[in-house]
Formats: sequence, C-alpha cells, structure tokens
Amino acid sequence: MTKQLNIGMVGYGFMARAHSNAWANVSHFFETGYKPVLKAAAARNVSKLRHFADMWGYESVETDWKALIERRDIDAIDICVPNDMHAEIAIAAAKAGKMVLCEKPLARTEAEGLPMVEAVEKAGVANMVWYNYRRVPAVMLIKQMVEAGKLGKIFHYRAKFLQDWTISPDVPQGGAATWRLDVDAAGSGVTGDLLAHCLDTAIWINGSISTLTAMTETFIKERKHALTGEVQKVGIDDASAVLTRFQNGSLGTFESTRYARGHKAAYTLEINGEKGSLSWDLHDLNRVQYFNHGVEGAVRGWTNILVTDGDHPYLGKWWVPGLIIGYEHSFTHQVADFLYGLRDGKPAAPTFRDALETNRVCDAILASGKSGAWVTV
Repeated sequence: MTKQLNIGMVGYGFMARAHSNAWANVSHFFETGYKPVLKAAAARNVSKLRHFADMWGYESVETDWKALIERRDIDAIDICVPNDMHAEIAIAAAKAGKMVLCEKPLARTEAEGLPMVEAVEKAGVANMVWYNYRRVPAVMLIKQMVEAGKLGKIFHYRAKFLQDWTISPDVPQGGAATWRLDVDAAGSGVTGDLLAHCLDTAIWINGSISTLTAMTETFIKERKHALTGEVQKVGIDDASAVLTRFQNGSLGTFESTRYARGHKAAYTLEINGEKGSLSWDLHDLNRVQYFNHGVEGAVRGWTNILVTDGDHPYLGKWWVPGLIIGYEHSFTHQVADFLYGLRDGKPAAPTFRDALETNRVCDAILASGKSGAWVTV
C-alpha cells in the first residue's frame, strides 16, 4: 500500500522550485511506497507565495512558518530559506515531530548546526540535507568505482566550483536576491555556498579530511545593502583556495570563486589513484572520464563513459540508453532515496549529522584563511 506524505515547504525561491519539482515527480518514476503531496507552502511575501503555490500545485499557504509546523496535516518540513533561518525552523520542526529536510549548508557554522543535529536525533525524526550532486548518476558511478577498487590507492582528489556573477561592484548585498553576499544571512561566501558541495562529495567518496590550509579573499570590500542602500563592509569570502590531507593519506586541492569570468557553474572533480583516474564536469554531467592503467599497449588512454544505461545508478527508472537527464533529476533521486529510507528504516545520507562534518571543514577553511596556518579538522 502506498502511503501519502504531506510536504510543507518553507520558501518559494530557486531551491524551493527545484525541491518542489522533485516531490511532484518522484512517484511517476520510483516506486518507494510513498506518494508526496504538496500540501502547503509558507513565506512572508504573500503575493509571491501565492504565485509559487499556484504554479507548483500546493493546496494551501501560510504566511508564518510556525503555523505550518503546527499543522497536523504536515508530515515533513522542507527548508528552502537563507542560511540564518535554518536552525530555528529545523529545531522547531523536530520538536513538533516533523521530518526535516534542509537545503545546504546545514547551518552557517558547526556550532549553529550542532543543536539541529541534536534536535532531530532527540526527536527521532527522519532528516536529510540537500547535497544533490551526490545523486547525479555519473557522480554516483564514480563513488561505486572507487569503492570497487577501480583506482586502487587514492593519491589525489581535486575539485573546483567557479562562478562570475559578483564581479561588478554594483551588485548589492542583502535582500531576497543577494542574501548570499550578506554575511549575517549566509554565514560565509563561496566556502559555504559553492565549496561546500565539493567538500560534501569529496568526503562521501574519499573519506574525512584531517588537516588543511587555505587562502580566502574578498575582492570588493564594500557594497550597498539591497534594502537600505547603505554602503557596508562585505563580510563574506569571494574566493577560497584550499590544500587538504585526507585521513586515507591522499592530498586534496579545492577552489571556489565568484570571480572566474566566463564561468556560471563550473563544478569539476578529478581523482587519481594507483590503478587509474576518474573525472567529471557538471557542464557535461552525463559523462565520466576514466583512465584505466591496466589497459595494455597502444589503446591505453582516457575512456569516455556515457552514463545513460539502465545498469547505471538511477537510470533504469528513466529513459532508454542514450537519452540523457539533467540537473533537476538529481533532486528527484535525492527524494527517492529519502523515501526508500523511510520504507526500509535506513536513513538517507547526508543526514544532519553527516552534513555537520562539511560545516566543520568550512569553519576550518575560514579560520585558516584568516590565520594562514594549517588547521586540524
């Protein structure tokens, strides 16, 4: 028997749309034992909220997230608001016995995230953080190949996430559109926004990071606030470059910036091991590049794997081989795994506790960026 799962969405922006699309479509492709229902959405801007709810088919709206949490017909709270609001909403939802899903990063800092972890664990409610790149089939395939020993001992893990949308000094900070540039709302800049994705994937595939050293930079020191017009000091990092040592002995390099002209969302990763290498590029997200040193002679070289076959991760649920999927499907896969977890009694990763490790690494990067020292994570 299929169970209904009533979703309460907090927020109506870009991530709320991505999550809503996943909740709405998952049951068309994955038989999880649950059917999500878009029951209610909550936000303060009533006109934008109602437009969002109408577009995505939410049955009702609330102008106060606390009222949403109090509703007995809501099973799961999905948090898609700026980072400074994550903790209060998540803790209240957990105390109310609701399942809680939170957009990444979990919190602005590890210290802020720890009470969130404690709240969901004390309440015993299902919880997950939306690090969706884990669910790109090509990235999942890389994870499986590393676990299967295809690369042998890992020597290097390198990743970067590059954008260019804040280069102009005329871009404001704060407000609904540019809260990611406001340190009070975001907690950090590219480290918590972009590099957190790279770090989560790296820890998931290659294990924990033990030590690191970092450079961070804020290129434009002052910006107008979008709401007040007041010129204020910029508190977030515009760029970060990190050297790491993993607990397995491998070395890592990570870079994130919003000042790489010509790049909109350039997320790439590469892993080098004793038996071969693997690489992936978000702009060609259905392909894995694989170098197998075990191939002999003149045909040894990089292999281009098109990840569309039914025996590739998740893809047996979609189309026939050769027909590609996109960015939005990673969120659908994450919802599917969450629902499978409910069915099987096995939490879907990353849980709040899993995601707290990424916060810990981000804190270490920001600390090292200020001191210039090596930091033990």
